Amino acid sequence: MLARADFLSLNFVKKEDYTGSYQGMRYMLHQAEVEEEKKLQIYLWPEPFCFDVTPEEQKISEMFPFSEDGLAQGIDWMNEQYESVRRHEK
Repeated sequence: MLARADFLSLNFVKKEDYTGSYQGMRYMLHQAEVEEEKKLQIYLWPEPFCFDVTPEEQKISEMFPFSEDGLAQGIDWMNEQYESVRRHEK
């Protein structure tokens, strides 16, 4: 399972997308702006390909508050989605 210790500070995500992988599941944390409010958008997709070449139908995403609480919610969501994302692994 993914845990908070597996991720860098949200200050990193303010400047760059944060990408990583966990046992067949890839992820990207992105700072999005929705109606002038900062949000944490998390994308998940199966290995082996990078985000840009993975078919859109294999990607899922969800938005959370851009805060430590939002990151904790996002990590919980990532862990919940793990098995379904892995099923698409090639």
